[in-house]
Amino acid sequence: MYPGVHAATHPDRPALIMAGSGRRLTYRELDERSLRLADRLRSAGLGKGDVVALLSDNSPQAFEVYWAALRSGMYVCAVNSHLQPAEAAYIVNDSGASALVVSAGLGELAEAVSGQVPGVGLRLAYGGSVPGFDDYEQALAAASTEVPASQPCGADLLYSSGTTGRPKGIKPALPDREVHEPGNLLVDLMHGVFGFDEDTVYLSPAPVYHAAPLRYCAAVHALGGTVVMMERFDPEAALRAIERYGVTHSQWVPTMFVRMLKLDEQVRQRYDLSSHRMAVHAAAPCPVEVKRAMIDWWGPILLEYYASTEGIGMTMVDSAQWLDKPGSVGRAVLGEVHVCDEAGDELPAGEVGTVYFGREEIGFEYLGDPDKTRAARHPEHDNWATVGDLGYLDEDGFLFLTDRKAFMIISGGVNIYPQEVEDVLVLHPAILDVAVFGVPDEEMGEAVKAVVQPAPGAEPGPDLEREILAYARERVAHYKVPRSVDFAAELPRTPTGKLVKGKLKARYAPS
Repeated sequence: MYPGVHAATHPDRPALIMAGSGRRLTYRELDERSLRLADRLRSAGLGKGDVVALLSDNSPQAFEVYWAALRSGMYVCAVNSHLQPAEAAYIVNDSGASALVVSAGLGELAEAVSGQVPGVGLRLAYGGSVPGFDDYEQALAAASTEVPASQPCGADLLYSSGTTGRPKGIKPALPDREVHEPGNLLVDLMHGVFGFDEDTVYLSPAPVYHAAPLRYCAAVHALGGTVVMMERFDPEAALRAIERYGVTHSQWVPTMFVRMLKLDEQVRQRYDLSSHRMAVHAAAPCPVEVKRAMIDWWGPILLEYYASTEGIGMTMVDSAQWLDKPGSVGRAVLGEVHVCDEAGDELPAGEVGTVYFGREEIGFEYLGDPDKTRAARHPEHDNWATVGDLGYLDEDGFLFLTDRKAFMIISGGVNIYPQEVEDVLVLHPAILDVAVFGVPDEEMGEAVKAVVQPAPGAEPGPDLEREILAYARERVAHYKVPRSVDFAAELPRTPTGKLVKGKLKARYAPS
């Protein structure tokens, strides 16, 4: 399914509404404008398998570009809009993009990128003019609305967030079907498991370039529902959007939950959330007490999944299951979960190891990096793959994540998982954000370090450090308690909530 199907039956239904401005894009408009852009791409010489790069803020045109590529057998490569020009240009060049479409809202970044991407032929800008780019609206006005005889289905080509190194391009094989034909696993899951359909009103508060917002909004379009996209996340504005638009489904990351929970109780109770039937969350581990507080507030409507941009598999846990097994990310709904030791041997229930998903076919590669592609595969099973997370399975097959392998601390020969300590500290009233990681230590090999962003009104210094350490000692084993606490004005996070620990750890590396 794709927007053209719904444009024929419900042309005036909003495919997308901007939460703040109320601006609407109907299915008729989304279908026609994506069709015109697809024609412009073909006239520029692009064809099946070519790449269209997208550098956009949260704007309706982002999905015109998405569907233009998807209905043309092309790849759409959404670029992180928070990168520096050289970083963004690296992705455009590495992806092999032949076209670059940008938002004038990111004009300064787009102009800087433009001079660093010599292989890009077609360059279009919407929402205003950007030097070096042709006008998007003029390009669409001059294009044809004739539907081609064949519309092969394209795919996304997205880049990892780069929290542990340079972003990696994740390139799936193109589907062997037309864009209107069934066969999209995510769409099937969202319909069959999440209950998404043409009556769904889906709130998307995260940046559109990230995998989950891009893919889930597109799946809502495939099913004929309405996307409500926030221009940017704000905790009270999110509650207001649920009430204003009658939101039925939503998707969040744990840092958004924390921000909403820290609103004054009077603000939290101000909005009518009765339309809200399902709150999906993922992207980062959710502290147990944060999730418990959200269920107490919103009711048992939280549904958590664990997956990755690579699309190797998925687990899922609803609120009732989670309350029975707090901290779990659920059982497999796509692929089979295997937890293995360093040698690749499967571990018994309760033992921590590398999490692999096994499927009949693992259909992705890291673009231009066969070594990374090979390293993500199991040493003996080519159809098992991992993204480097650590965890364990319980006796009932429920998966519990402990941390990323790259972040595990080995102190005195003992494994310490920073996420466990972060989950405890994040609810301290004087802490707005926290990162825990290992730093070099002559005696222990590594020592546990915490870096804290104080909450408004909290005074960083020795007194707050002692308070935080005492708080931790009451809640985790003493060997897991940070040796010391440093304070920072802000912690480096991606807009989807993932800590960029590499930047923090680099400050403590031996000179």
